[in-house]
Amino acid sequence: MTDSLQLPVLTAPEPRTNAARLWLPKRVLFTPDALEEPFGQQILARAEAHQLEVEVLKNNRITGLRGADERETYRRAKNTLAVVKAPAGALRLQPTPPSADWQMNLAEGCPAHCQYCYLAGSLQGPPVVRVFANLPQLLQNTAQYEQPGRLTSFEVSCYTDVLGIEHLTGSLAECVRYFGTREGARLRFVSKYNQVEPLLALPHHGHTRARISLNAEPVASRLEGGTASVSARLLALRQLALPQEQGGGGYPVGVVLAPIMPIPNWRQHYTDLLDRLQNTLDFPCDLTVEFISHRFTPGSKDVLLQWYPNTSLDFDEATRAVKRNKFGGTKYVYQPEDMRALKQFFYAEWQRRFPQAPILYWT
Repeated sequence: MTDSLQLPVLTAPEPRTNAARLWLPKRVLFTPDALEEPFGQQILARAEAHQLEVEVLKNNRITGLRGADERETYRRAKNTLAVVKAPAGALRLQPTPPSADWQMNLAEGCPAHCQYCYLAGSLQGPPVVRVFANLPQLLQNTAQYEQPGRLTSFEVSCYTDVLGIEHLTGSLAECVRYFGTREGARLRFVSKYNQVEPLLALPHHGHTRARISLNAEPVASRLEGGTASVSARLLALRQLALPQEQGGGGYPVGVVLAPIMPIPNWRQHYTDLLDRLQNTLDFPCDLTVEFISHRFTPGSKDVLLQWYPNTSLDFDEATRAVKRNKFGGTKYVYQPEDMRALKQFFYAEWQRRFPQAPILYWT
């Protein structure tokens, strides 16, 4: 692979340093059955503490989110928090390799505006943020999925950015406390936000791996709207990893480098990122990394181009290889020779800087 692929130029004039703004939706909806849940009442109190106007629906259906076109529907949904009771199907957990053994969702929908969003085409209907008010029931349900004699991992970030909504839900802290009591289970979450202070003093007992999603500066600056800057995320990662006696969280931590893109001068941009990460974690810590290259499906491409019609993201199917899953679905991934070059670079650069930090997978 060379650095001269015909890809959009994603230059960032100066690295952002800002923290993420707290997401304060314009609409907060509660279904009647959500308010019957004690945890739903806690979420209500949090919303009111942020002086958000709350609407209690007449029934348990969320309606009125669609606009005149997909862009208006997107704007409405992204400004809406709906607190609902998770359906019975949420108790039937699904495996989620290679990230974890099982996914356990505390919400669906994300407040960020990433132009490559992996939720596009995955969730039904407008991309409203739905938070589950019966979280204690969902947590207790995980016990039956624990496998005797081995640690069983549960991922809570498949369908939302848990930290991006934590100030309104308290759900992530509830999960950390619960898994802190489980000897045979481990919790995993990942975020592009930086407001980690409420997590630092929690009794996690090393049972939660707190991961931060990072990317090259041009990608993060141009394609990850509404999120914390890379600088703010690195600081959050440091706070999570530092021992509690030094004012940190003392968590096992991780980096999710995603989605990796061979943008112009990608080697230099990603080298800069890894150098910044090495400077950030300049102390011994329990660290892992996950490498995820960019991919898209025909369905997600159609949705994303409706949401972000002026995106500079590369959706050229002619430059991609086709990957099919066992159900006949299609994904567009990078060509094999390009994937090899990317993988060789990241494995070598990571192992040179962090020889004790395992690479969990490349995909």
